[in-house]
Amino acid sequence: MKLLGNVDLLKSQTAIKFAAFVFISVTFFYLGKHWSDGSRQLVFFSRQSPSATTSFVPSVVISPNFNKEFNISALINATEPETGPEPSDPVISNEQQTVSALKAPSPPPPPPPEIKSYGIVDANGTMSDEFEIGEFDPDLVENWGNGTEIETDTNKEDAKSTFKVKKFGLCDESMREYIPCLDNVEAIKRLKSTENGERFERHCPENGTGLNCLVPPPKGYRPPIPWPRSRDEVWFSNVPHSRLVDDKGGQNWISRKGKDKFKFPGGGTQFIHGADQYLDQMSKMVPEITFGHHIRVAMDIGCGVASFGAYLLQRNVITMSIAPKDVHENQIQFALERGVPAMVAAFATRRLLYPSQAFDLIHCSRCRINWTRDDGILLLEVNRMLRAGGYFAWAAQPVYKHEQALEEQWEEMLNLTTRLCWNLVKKEGYIAIWQKPFNNSCYLSRETGIIPPLCDPNDDPDNVWYVDLKACISRLPENGYGANVAPWPSRLQTPPDRLESINIDSYIARKENFKAESKYWKEIVASYVRSLHWKTFKLRNVMDMRAGFGGFAAALIDNQLDAWVLNVVPVSGHNTLPVIYDRGLIGVMHDWCEPFDTYPRTYDFLHAAGLFSIERKRCNMSTIMLEMDRILRPGGRVYIRDSLDVMDELQDIAKAMGWHPTLRHTSEGPHANYRVLACDKRLLRG
Repeated sequence: MKLLGNVDLLKSQTAIKFAAFVFISVTFFYLGKHWSDGSRQLVFFSRQSPSATTSFVPSVVISPNFNKEFNISALINATEPETGPEPSDPVISNEQQTVSALKAPSPPPPPPPEIKSYGIVDANGTMSDEFEIGEFDPDLVENWGNGTEIETDTNKEDAKSTFKVKKFGLCDESMREYIPCLDNVEAIKRLKSTENGERFERHCPENGTGLNCLVPPPKGYRPPIPWPRSRDEVWFSNVPHSRLVDDKGGQNWISRKGKDKFKFPGGGTQFIHGADQYLDQMSKMVPEITFGHHIRVAMDIGCGVASFGAYLLQRNVITMSIAPKDVHENQIQFALERGVPAMVAAFATRRLLYPSQAFDLIHCSRCRINWTRDDGILLLEVNRMLRAGGYFAWAAQPVYKHEQALEEQWEEMLNLTTRLCWNLVKKEGYIAIWQKPFNNSCYLSRETGIIPPLCDPNDDPDNVWYVDLKACISRLPENGYGANVAPWPSRLQTPPDRLESINIDSYIARKENFKAESKYWKEIVASYVRSLHWKTFKLRNVMDMRAGFGGFAAALIDNQLDAWVLNVVPVSGHNTLPVIYDRGLIGVMHDWCEPFDTYPRTYDFLHAAGLFSIERKRCNMSTIMLEMDRILRPGGRVYIRDSLDVMDELQDIAKAMGWHPTLRHTSEGPHANYRVLACDKRLLRG
C-alpha cells in the first residue's frame, strides 16, 4: 500500500512538470507571435469581452505609425553628446529637436577605406597577381648593431686562450654591394697591365678569406617581388642605381616606374622591340634552333639586364647570362633581382669557369668584345664552351652596317670563323648565326700551319680554375661524347655519355650511381615539399653548393618548384660539371675557401650537402658561412645536410650571424650520423 502511494506521488509530480512545460511553451509562442514580426507594420491582436449574445471574434488593429517613413540614419547622427547651450543659443525642446532631425536630409555615407592588398589574395578573397609586397614582418627584423663581440675561453691545463666570435658586426655601409674578389682595389692597382680586361677578373684578398663582418642591406630594403612578376619589375630600394636608366632607357632595357620601382620592358640594344620577337626571328632564320627541345642551355655574353635569358625561360631554355662588373656594374645585380640566372664574368685572360661543350647556343648582342684580337683567342674560348653542333649568334654593327671600318671587321670575323671550321648558316638583318662542327674531321683536314692550331692532346678543356686562355682549338672527343645528348626534357634523367669520362672513384656502376643520386634527392625534396611546405617558400634563385651530378636541381624540377638552380662543383672534389650541363642544367666551378663572384643578397636558398665536413680540412668554416650570409637575401633560407660532428660549430656561427638555426633529424632517424641544419636569415639593422 505504501509502495502504491509513492507511485501515485511520482505520477502526480510528473504530470505537474509536464503541465508547466506546456504552459511555458504556449506563453513563449504567444509572446513571440506578438513581438517577433519583422515587418514595418506593427500588428496588435485584441479580443472583445464575450457576452451572452456574441461569440468571440478576433479583430486586428493597425499601428498608428503604419505607412510612415523614418530616417533612422538621421536619428542616429542627431544623437550627439549633450552640451550646455551657449548664452546666445535659443533653448529648444526635445520634441522640436526630434521633429527637426526627422525632416533633415541624411548626409552621404563616408567612403570606404582604400584597400591595399599585401598578398596574393585580393579584397574579394580570390587569388590575384596584382598585389604589392609589404615591408618585412617586424618579427623578421633585428636591431643588430655594428660591433663584433668576441668571447675568450681559457684552458686551465695549458693556460692557452681561444677566441670565439659571439656576434659578427655589420660592415660599413659602403660595402653593401661588395664582391671581395672583384672589388679588391689594392690588387687591381698592382696589375702590370689592364689592356686585356685583367681588372675585371678575380683578384681575391691575399689571406684567401673574404669578410669578417655582415654586409648590410641598402636603406629601405624590401622583400623581393616574387616571380614571375619580378621579370618585369623590381624595387628601386633593393638596387638603388639609376645609371642604366639614363644610359640604356632609350634602348628599352630598363625604365623607372614611379618612385619605388624599376620596369623592364624586355628590350635590348639590338632588339628594342622585345626579346620575344627577336627569338622568333632566330627560329625562323634557322629552323633547327628548336628552343626547349634541342636547344636547352644557352649563354648570353654581355647580357645587360638579362632580358634575352628572361624570355627564353618561358621556352624551356635556361640561360647563363654573364657580364663584367664594368661601367654598367649593376646589370648582373638587376638580372638576379629579377629572378634570372646570371653571373659576373668577363672574357679577359683566363678561361671562364664553365666546362667544355656546355652550351647549345651562345649569343652575343653588341657585347663590345673584339673577337678577332690575338688570333681570335676570345672566340676560341667560345668554341671551347660551345657544344659540338651548337650555334653562335652574333648581333652587332659589322653584321649589317656598310661602313668601311665595320665591313673590314666583318671580313676578319668571317675569315676567323672559317679557320675554326664554323659554318655560317644564315645572315639576316642584324643577326649572323654560325654552327660548330660535330667532330674533328674539318680540323684535321686543314692545311699545315693554319692558325689557330689544335690544342695539345693532353690539354684538358674542362680544367678551368685559374687557367689562362689558350690560342688553340679544343679537340672534340673522338668517341663523340658531348655531341649526342638527348632532347629536353628526357635529357634531365638520361645518363649522358660523358658520365664515363668523369674522373670519379666508380669505374663500373656509373650509370647506377647517377640514377641512385637522382632517386635519393627526388625522395628527399618530395618529403620537404610535403612536410616542410616548400611550395609556400619564395624559392626562385637557388644555389646547390656541392652539386654532384645535379640531382638536387633535377629534383626541384621533378617536384615542379618554379626555381632555377646554380650547381656549384667545388674544386676539392670531382669535376662533374660536364654531366650537369649534359642533363640540361647550369653550373660553375668554385673553391669555397674563396669568395663567390656574385653580388650580395642575390639568392633565396642555399643548399649544402656534405660540404663542411670536407672543406673544414682546407679552410675555416666561418669563412664559408660569412660568404653564404653575403650572398643570401634577408628572409632567405639555408639547408645544411652534413655529419653530426660539424653541427655544433655551425650552429654557433649561424647564431653569431643573426641566423635562426633549427637542427633536424634526417629520414634515417635520430641515431644517424647526419643532421639537417635549417637556418632562416633575418633583416639586420645597425
